[in-house]
Amino acid sequence: MQIGEEIKKVEREAEILYSEQEVEAAIDRMAKEITGALAGTDPLVLCVLIGGVIPTGKLLQRLPFPLTLDAVHATRYRGGLSGRDIEWIQQPRQPLEGRTVLVVDDVLDEGITLQAICDYCGRQGAKAVYSAALVDKQLDRAKPHRADFSALEADDRYLFGYGMDYKGYLRNAAGIYACKAF
Repeated sequence: MQIGEEIKKVEREAEILYSEQEVEAAIDRMAKEITGALAGTDPLVLCVLIGGVIPTGKLLQRLPFPLTLDAVHATRYRGGLSGRDIEWIQQPRQPLEGRTVLVVDDVLDEGITLQAICDYCGRQGAKAVYSAALVDKQLDRAKPHRADFSALEADDRYLFGYGMDYKGYLRNAAGIYACKAF
């Protein structure tokens, strides 16, 4: 099957978990929580590439206080369907020492990558490190990291949309979808 055909099939058979309106309302709620906790701290927001681009962009528009933005790219998936060792592709360009840092990602799956990024921030001298995930997957086992802020929860299924991908595709889906079991 050609990749285009496979993507169309995955998209056609997927179950919508959260509509665009539901996701936007959840981001509104999460932004209010973050504002309550971080307003006045001049935080550095770290977007976790690539999946965190959409959640970070949506969130930034809702944070009514001074902040700066940078990115970090650490991945376990590399366009695949399962995680491997963490690959560090890009570290933040801005100094983290003495800063309050908010790390924003699309999904908190097993928590391994987010834990590694938050640990990195601490080693770089960040004063405080917070994490936010658009979706917190509910697993039947403990995670090494829990997000300080999350907008939505989902069962342990393969998700796409709002930054989450299927083999590098469907990040731009307006809504959050679960792939049919495979």
